[in-house]
Amino acid sequence: MPISGCHVVDGDTLRCGSERVRLLGIDAPELLGHCRSGRACAPGDPIASTRSLQAALVGNLRIQRVGQDRYGRTLALLSGAKGDLSCWQLAQHQARYRDDWDNDGRVARICPASTR
Repeated sequence: MPISGCHVVDGDTLRCGSERVRLLGIDAPELLGHCRSGRACAPGDPIASTRSLQAALVGNLRIQRVGQDRYGRTLALLSGAKGDLSCWQLAQHQARYRDDWDNDGRVARICPASTR
């Protein structure tokens, strides 16, 4: 389904109009102050991860919604001219794969080389 009006919040989250969208199956570095105490947050540069996702927002975007997380964000596969955005972030080494966050192994099927 087509979607528009999206902008990047961080390396794994976008806002599309009033909808907050969390990319399925990945965990990107948290922006400063956003990693909750006691949580093992993804390593890396959160600014680089955010910029990487922004660079992938080209062309017409399509969304496949698969559910909601505990924060009320839409869990989804999102793709554009550069392909699936979860796969993009993994291929750019700007996020890590989380099989426990990959509903029905969808991301693993779409980009198997990046999820090993």
